[in-house]
Amino acid sequence: YYGEDEVNAIISIKVDTKDADKIAMSVASLDNIIDLFLVTGDTDILAKARFASYKDLKNFVLNKLSEINGIKETKTLMVVTTFKEGGKLITQGEA
Repeated sequence: YYGEDEVNAIISIKVDTKDADKIAMSVASLDNIIDLFLVTGDTDILAKARFASYKDLKNFVLNKLSEINGIKETKTLMVVTTFKEGGKLITQGEA
């Protein structure tokens, strides 16, 4: 459905609050995770991840994240267009 193009995703993760630091470190250690933040608000952890394809993203969420104890819920947002990354503006056609 999504083809075989590289996929960037923002993953929102709700966790058992008492184990938030431990869970964050477990998620951060996964290869596809580029950035990870412990945050306040409706979610506990925000992660930016990169995958070779949609299939790899799906396998990551279903097989890797699901193995980490303490994760209550995830919400995955696929990036459609990147306008700025790493502090650098990206012109159309570069993303």
